[in-house]
Amino acid sequence: MIKEIVKDSMFLSMKSVEADVKEDQQVIQDLKDTLLAYRDRCVGLAANMIGVRKRIIAINDGKLFVMLNPEIIKCSGRHYEAEEGCLCHEGEKKTMRYEKIKVSFIDEKGVKKLQTFNGFTAQIIQHEIDHCEGILI
Repeated sequence: MIKEIVKDSMFLSMKSVEADVKEDQQVIQDLKDTLLAYRDRCVGLAANMIGVRKRIIAINDGKLFVMLNPEIIKCSGRHYEAEEGCLCHEGEKKTMRYEKIKVSFIDEKGVKKLQTFNGFTAQIIQHEIDHCEGILI
């Protein structure tokens, strides 16, 4: 189901809690549905952006995928300044990102994964993990 985007900075600044693949299937589906509904102006969503404080993110970089309990375990490459927008607020803001990241996560089928991401996909994931940590750009 497509959900409304939360814009309450107090709610968004709270850390999210661990997700469970079995318990959170509806959240996963709602996150994917909402991301696809906003695909013309959004490439990633965190569950707290749809009102659920769980560590779940969805990315659409041409391929839609979901990560539960994502954790960046290594950053490498160039550390650069980026300007990013967010559905939670107006305009763009500057932030620092790494060019390459290694992420530990659980996929939506419950499989534990360790994967390396580069470039724009890495930037999206960093933005959404910040949301899980209660960090707003």
